[in-house]
Formats: sequence, structure tokens, C-alpha cells
Amino acid sequence: MHRLNGGSFDVFVVGGGINGAVSAASLAARGLSVGLVDRSDFASFTSQESSNLVWGGFKYLQNYELPLVYKLCRSRNQLMNAYPTNIAPLPFLATLDKTAPFPAWLAGIGSIAYWAIGAMATDRPHFFRPAAVEKLEPLVNTSEADAGLEYADAYLRENDARFVWSFVRRALDLGATAANYVRLQDAQRTDSGWTLHLVDEVSGQTFTASARSLVNAAGPFVDGLNQRMDVTTKHRIVYSKGIHLVVPQLNTSERVLTFFDDTQRLFYVIPMAHRSVIGTTDTRTENANEPLSDEDVTFLLDQINARLDLPEPLTKDDVISHRCGVRPLVVSNDGGTGHTEVDWTSLSRKHEMEVDVERRLVTIFGGKLTDCLNVGDEVADAIGEVGLAMAKHPEEWFGEPPEADREAFYRLAASVGLDRAPEIERAGSLAEVLWRRHGKHASELIPVIAADPSMGEPVTKESDVLRAELALYRDREMVVHLDDFLRRRTKLRLIFSENDLTTDPGMDELRQAFSLSSGDLAG
Repeated sequence: MHRLNGGSFDVFVVGGGINGAVSAASLAARGLSVGLVDRSDFASFTSQESSNLVWGGFKYLQNYELPLVYKLCRSRNQLMNAYPTNIAPLPFLATLDKTAPFPAWLAGIGSIAYWAIGAMATDRPHFFRPAAVEKLEPLVNTSEADAGLEYADAYLRENDARFVWSFVRRALDLGATAANYVRLQDAQRTDSGWTLHLVDEVSGQTFTASARSLVNAAGPFVDGLNQRMDVTTKHRIVYSKGIHLVVPQLNTSERVLTFFDDTQRLFYVIPMAHRSVIGTTDTRTENANEPLSDEDVTFLLDQINARLDLPEPLTKDDVISHRCGVRPLVVSNDGGTGHTEVDWTSLSRKHEMEVDVERRLVTIFGGKLTDCLNVGDEVADAIGEVGLAMAKHPEEWFGEPPEADREAFYRLAASVGLDRAPEIERAGSLAEVLWRRHGKHASELIPVIAADPSMGEPVTKESDVLRAELALYRDREMVVHLDDFLRRRTKLRLIFSENDLTTDPGMDELRQAFSLSSGDLAG
């Protein structure tokens, strides 16, 4: 906050979702002074409501968006290579029945094409008869299935918001200045760039900063910010609401179950620790803050109950937590204000970037987590267009530390008992979990646990978050409210009910660690 107040920056990024986070990291790596703010916590809107999937967009083949699929597959492959412990390939088993919008044979051809477009970087697809599907996944109801198709993509082992945070942390380590809970109240164009009027949402303090250029990475709110700055663009955003329900674990395999719902839209059963995530939906809305409805929950439960042979049908009482958010989808800004003129089924999660050279303003429309590295490189090119010189050979702005460092940490971790398997995580050891969360800083935990073995125990019941980690979260991760920690730096609030967390004895320890009040659980 001290550096923001009166600070002068080459680039100021507004919005701390995935687009803003990668922009800050990419630009800081190229030697620019970067400021980044979000009016809430980082990744606290669309970026915390994803399916946790890192994928090339198999479904986009249906609309013949081959260039987009190619681009997303290449980005997926790059992410898998850069984050080997955090982004894992896994199989998707699709059950094709009467609700599928195309015949099984065409889906099979599409899967081969998808594999080839993705440079065959994943396991090759396989085609199954219904009996073989049931043998692979006995839980799947194959009574009306025509065939099964298994192909491969990838997913995040941690949660999406933590992945976004990793780019914010990288930007900070590269010299950027970033703060959550800071709102851009007003931005005024000057001869030298921009004067920014900011509000600290925690203290209420107002202050100013200046920047030579501005990046609008406000996600679903890019249009509103541009309107406030009197900026006209060629694109705009429309909203699609999607929800996910977290329920007790349905299938024990590390495999995504894929189905078409009654509207012929894909939905999934996705592994998350010792839970399953059901989703997503696709509903038109003009409200970026559209809440979860009873109809949303009933629809998803009805769909999954009809497609799985469960001992007892899932009910609302089985829902542990949920995700509900809007996808910002890019359309042409042709003067329309609603969705009536938009061919909804043809919209994808592509992104567009507009550069206003005169104002030194870059706007990022749309996008998705899988495409984040492309956004980071493209925003650097865009800032170059507005006249800012950058390093020709940037520092590394993404990826895990080298494998040799990881293996050295694993050896140290074994000496304090962290080579044991975690209770709930899908990982070989606690050491792997700690590495994918903290990277090289995980080594700071070893002497703490060696001095006091109780620090190597979970802070809340049945979790994999260790007491020793709390100091790292406190000192390095900008936890302002407890929900920042429970929902975004970790996924505790996703995989445990609010009642379980509220009554857990470890909650007092968490509040004490972050110097938070007893009533600070609300998000």
C-alpha cells in the first residue's frame, strides 16, 4: 500500500483475475514497473468459479473453431510441461447416448482429430462399447448408451484461484507492486499517461498513483470500466452463468466422467481431493452477480442422477459447497445491449485484445485459464505497441522451479516424515502437495517441522494444510479475510461444508495466525 500511494508505474493493471495476474507477471519479467490492484481479493470473481480443467476445448470442434482448439491445445501442453506437479493429464470418459448432439462415430473421429491437433501430447483416445464403459466405471448408467469415448486433457490439482495467485506472487517477486481490496475509483488521461484515484477498501483511505499506460483486465467488468473512461471499443462482453456442485466422492478413479445433459450441453463429474465436482451449466444472464438458484441445483442433480447408478439419488443435502459465476464471452460491439442478437451456442471462451495507442490503454476481453500464457505474451506485445520499451529477453514469468530443486526438497521432506501420503489429496506424498503450493519456499517448512513435529500435522481435521504452512500464507500471500485463505489460497471451503469448518477447533488457530476476528468467515 505504501508503494501504491503516490507511486509512478510504467503499466498499471486493473483486475486481479487470471488475465490481470498473467499480465502483471509477464510485464514485470520484461523489466517494466508494474502496479496491480483488485477491488476484492485476487481471483475472487470468475477466476475462482471454473471447472479446474486445463483443456484444449474438444467441444469447440463442433463449431469448427480449429484455430482456437489448436491454440488452446498448445497452451495446455505448455502449461503441463511448466507445472508438472500442479497440472496433471487425466482421462475423460464420455458416455454417448440419445442426448448427444452427434452420432458416436463422429465423436470418435473428432477425438482423433483433437488428439492430433494437440500434437499427440496426451494419451490417445479409445472407443468403447457400453459394456466396456460399465466395466471401466461401474457407476455409469449405460442402459441408453450407444458407446463410450475416452480421451485425455488436464486439470489443476490445487484450485483455480490459487493458480491465479501464483502469477500474482511471481509478479511481486519480479518487482511488481500489487494489492488486493483496492478499488480504482477514477482514471484520468494526462499528457504523460494516467492519473489513478484509488480507494483502500479495508481502511477507506483514498490516494493517487500515476502510470504511463493502463491495462483493463477487469474480466466481466471491462465494459463498465471503459465506459467510465469514455473509451469506445470494437468488442464487448456478454455473460453466461455456470455452476458446479461439490458432493461426496462418486467415483474413486482419477477420471473425469463426461455426459451430455438434456439440453445437449456437456457436463462433468470432476475429481477434487476426496470429493466430486458436478458441472457446469450454461445460462444466459445480463447480471454479472447472478446468484445460485434452486433451479440450478435441481437441474444438475436431476441430470447426474439419471446418468449414474447411485445407491441413493443425490439430493440438495449432499451438496457440500458450490461454485457459481459468469463467463465473460466476447462479441462484436455493434450497438446491441442484450443477448438477443447473439448466436449463443456459437460463443466460445476465446479472448480479444484491443490497443488504444493514443490513450496508451490495453483492454483484454474474455479468455479462460487454459489460454493464460498466450494472454501474458500478447499483453506484452500490446504494451510495446503503445511505445514502452521492454527487455528483449524477459526473465521466466511462469512455471515451477527446476526438477533438481524439487527432488532436493523431496529428500529433505522425507527426513521429517513428509513422504507420507496425504489423507485427502490425490498425490503421492505431502511433500508433493507442499511443493506445488509453495515451490522453493516449501523448504522453509523443514526446519520448523524438525524443531516441532506437531507443526507437520493438519491445522484442521482431515485436511492437508499443515500448521507449519500458516507462516508462509501469512507473510507471503496477502490474506486479508479468512475466506481469502479458505476459498482461494486453499480449497478448504470447497471440500468441507461451512458447518464443518465453523465447528473445527483449528479455526481458532487460523484466525490467530492471520490476526482475524471470530466473525470473519463470511466471503
